[in-house]
Order: sequence, then C-alpha cells, then structure tokens
Amino acid sequence: MATNTTKKRLASLDALRGMDMFWILGGQSIFAALFVLTGWQGWKLFEAHTVHSPWHGFTFYDLIFPLFIFLSGVAMGLAPKRIDHLPFGERKSYYQKALKRLLLLCLLGVLYNHGWGTGIPAALDEIRYASVLGRIAVAWFFCALLVWHTSARTQAYVAVGILLFYWILLCFIPLPGGVAGDLSATGAGSWNAWFDKHFLPGISYQARVVDPEGVLSSLPAIVNALAGVFVGRFIARAELFGQWRSVAVLFGAGFSCLLLGWLWDLSFPVNKELWTSSFVLVTVGWSAILFAIFYASVDLLNTQKLAYPFIIIGANSIIIYLASSLVNWNYISLSVFGGIVAAAAPNWQPLLSVLALLSVQLLVLHWMYKRKIFVSV
Repeated sequence: MATNTTKKRLASLDALRGMDMFWILGGQSIFAALFVLTGWQGWKLFEAHTVHSPWHGFTFYDLIFPLFIFLSGVAMGLAPKRIDHLPFGERKSYYQKALKRLLLLCLLGVLYNHGWGTGIPAALDEIRYASVLGRIAVAWFFCALLVWHTSARTQAYVAVGILLFYWILLCFIPLPGGVAGDLSATGAGSWNAWFDKHFLPGISYQARVVDPEGVLSSLPAIVNALAGVFVGRFIARAELFGQWRSVAVLFGAGFSCLLLGWLWDLSFPVNKELWTSSFVLVTVGWSAILFAIFYASVDLLNTQKLAYPFIIIGANSIIIYLASSLVNWNYISLSVFGGIVAAAAPNWQPLLSVLALLSVQLLVLHWMYKRKIFVSV
C-alpha cells in the first residue's frame, strides 16, 4: 500500500546550495579584489581555488558542480519512495514528471550555453547539447529510477559497480584501434573522446575532443547523486541516532571518502574533465563534510538569519544560474552602484565592484523569497 511522504525541509540544504552557487554568481572574484586592496599574498592562495584544475588535480572550484548534484540527491533521500510495487497506471505520473524534468533541464542547458553572444544557431549541428544542467538532469533522472525501484543495498552495489566499471574501462580496456589507459591532457585517446565523437551530437565545449559534460562521464556523476541520497536518508533518521552524533558520522564518512579518493588517485588520477572515480570519491567526501558543517551550524544551532543570503540563493538556484548567462548583471550593478565605485580609491574599486554585482542579485532573490516566488524544475 502506498503511503504519502512529505520531504523534511532543511534550511541547511538551501544554504549549502546557495553557498555553492555564490561562487558562480561572482563570489570567485572576491579574493583577487582583496589582494588588490591589501596586497597580502595569502589571498593568492585562495584565488588559486577559484579556477578549475587544468587537467589532473583538484581545486575547490571543481567541487561546485558535483556538490550541486550531491544536494539534489540529499533532497531526494530525505523522503525516498519505492514505487515498483504500484500498478503501472499509478507509476506513470512519476515517469512522466521525471522525463519532463530531464528534457526541460537539458533544454535550459542548451539555452544557457547559447543564450549569450550570438544566440542559438539555426543549424542543429552547431548547437552544444551537453551542459551542466543536462548532466544534473541525467544524474538526477537515473538516481530517481534507482531510488524508486531498488533497495538501498542495491543502490550501494550499483554505485560501487559504476565506479569500478568506469575505472576498468578507462584504464584497462583499449579503444578500437587504440590503446588502454590514455588519460593524457588532450584526452584524445580516452574512451570519453570516443563516446563523444560517436554519440554526442552538435559541438563540444571549446571544440575539445572531450566535452567536460560529455556522454560517458555522465555515468559516474550518478554516484554523486546516489551518495546524496544516502546522506539524505541518514539525516532523515538523525533524531534516532542523535543529531550531533550524526554530524560526527558524516564527518567520518566524508573523511573516509577523501582518503579513498586520494589513494585511488595514485593509479586513477582525480580529474574533473573525465569525472574519474577518484574525483567522485573526493567530491563526495567534501560534499559530506560541508553538509555536516551546514547541518550543524544552520539547523542544529539555528543560525538561519546569518545564512539568509545563502538560503535565498539556494531557494532559487536554477533561475539565478540561468540568469548568470542571460542577464548582464555587470551592467545593472554599474547602473545602480557605478558612481559609488568610481568615487572610491582605486584599490577599493575591484572589491566594491564585486559587492555591487552580488548585491543586485541578492536584492532580486530577496524580493522573490519574500513573495514566495520559487522557480523549480
């Protein structure tokens, strides 16, 4: 017999999602601006983590994308629901909604890719179909199917199986007419390039042979979502284990994933472009640790007011992400605060420009939040 479940609303979930999006909206420029203001070399160390790794390796900017996928899994895991026992007629609406969400996010991803500059080209083979939103959609879609139709144990087996299969495929199985284990910086000799060449329509990102959101690397991203589901399930039962004990367990699990990921890096390098299995473990580890920190500080210590800027970003994360491509926020911020920025001392201007950019976006999000306007897909 089916039972209706209501997802537990966690302020920390919105806050962490908002913190994640904060860096895309312009927060990544803060450290460079602080260096100009103070001249302290330490800001350069922080700034180095506001760009993606060129190939192998890891920066915290590499965490933004997988963390968002992880959090979509957490939201699902707070109230997981099996539907495989229901008649197909009752399951049909779930499938329709999931497919609609998958296609809509993929379409919005195309809009994000081409909604700036020259616009969507008339020729279908000149469109970049792969996108960040598309990968989020694919990871969520297949994760949802697993949650709806399998047990938690089966989902764990699938997650481990995906990571091992991906490792074996990329490192030990040769390409047709090629070699095995080519993970060189061009990516041309990898299975990822082969799959993108044969199965990815349109163009790739910056005409690369491996699209960073390509076909094959979407497979391990499903594990990021499944890891979020496990965390969501665990937090939904936190009161049974003790909430602060649950925080400690999340820290321990996150640290264990980090350790395993960096050990695996010795033979299967941590690489965001290829979304390697070691990269999955490292990003899951940091995601679990950050979620533990936000759950403890925002929900258990009731610091929602302090986290309010992040919460309002997280509550409308998809729409503000799209707006970062479709809206000229720099023009708007200078139209509003340009006089103040220009009147300041030269070493203050970069920081004030960043704060002005963030302020206009936060004002829009505050207006939407207060009027309970939440745009979700």
